[in-house]
Amino acid sequence: MSVDALRLATDERADLVDLLATLTPAQWEAPSLCAGWRVRDVVAHVFSYEDLGVGGLVGRFVRGGLLPDRVNAVGVAALAGHGTDDLLALARAHLRPRGLTAGFGGRIGLTDALVHHQDIRRALDVPRTVPADRLRCALPFARTAPPVGAARRIRGLTLVATDVGWTAGRGPAVEGPAEALLMAMAGRRGVTADLSGPGRATLAGRIGA
Repeated sequence: MSVDALRLATDERADLVDLLATLTPAQWEAPSLCAGWRVRDVVAHVFSYEDLGVGGLVGRFVRGGLLPDRVNAVGVAALAGHGTDDLLALARAHLRPRGLTAGFGGRIGLTDALVHHQDIRRALDVPRTVPADRLRCALPFARTAPPVGAARRIRGLTLVATDVGWTAGRGPAVEGPAEALLMAMAGRRGVTADLSGPGRATLAGRIGA
């Protein structure tokens, strides 16, 4: 059965917007799980690519020196003057990914939104149950997508998402909820506490303290 990743990404962004609408000013300024970014910076990043045409996208990559972290920082800086109401309005106007984030059938937008949504929720201690169909779609993509950088973290390990029936890789197993596996693949510190198995210590060491 085919997966409509673009619809899943749109639904994920809609859920993120629902959360953002409830945040206090202090929560918007709070640190996220994404190193060096406040909640407002994460939101700016997620939606900073939506209005870029081909020329704008090329220009951003050039200004960022073709390095993903620097390219993303350029996008965040471009929205630094936006207030939280402006960022919320921007998010609401761009629920359906387009351009770069619609790539790979919407899997770029879905994976990016899932990870960054959890960057916010985990940092603010506002848990949720992530829909399993979104995780099943994002996990295999995150495993190999260069911007996620998972390949070097999960090399020689078997990943087992015990709640959605997904397994990938070879070697000592790292087991646990799909959400925690996704966040660990994305290099988020602390999430391996939610995982288990003989490969967990290796994965945790690669992510860092």
